[in-house]
Amino acid sequence: MKNNTLMRSSLLALAMMAAGSAAFAETVVVVSAKSGASALTADQVADIFLGKSNVLPGGGQAVPVDQADGALRDDFYSKSTGKTAAQVKAYWSKQIFSGKGQPPKEVGDSAAVKTLVASNPNMIGYIDKGALDGSVKPVLSLK
Repeated sequence: MKNNTLMRSSLLALAMMAAGSAAFAETVVVVSAKSGASALTADQVADIFLGKSNVLPGGGQAVPVDQADGALRDDFYSKSTGKTAAQVKAYWSKQIFSGKGQPPKEVGDSAAVKTLVASNPNMIGYIDKGALDGSVKPVLSLK
């Protein structure tokens, strides 16, 4: 009886860990397939998404596109900027209040980001790696 309970507990813990890691398999920063940018560092991405830079490597304006609040957005900011979702919101509140900037345009999900980014070589966004296709190209992988 004790062995069955222990086995069930172990299986449940493994299933929960697998589900958690699947949710954040990999977030990728993407640009249009037509963009001249080919690779970015996490620091460059952080600067673009925090309004500190508006230029893509290789030239061209950088127009960041954010996802709606949720797990992927939290994962993106944590891995690219080292900030929590609350810290990013506080940062943008201060920027807006002081007239120093506006946060990136927000759209729904990976599909919406991909559609928008694919249509404009100046846009940059982030999506779940599973949503990648030929319309966008990854410039940074955040594991």
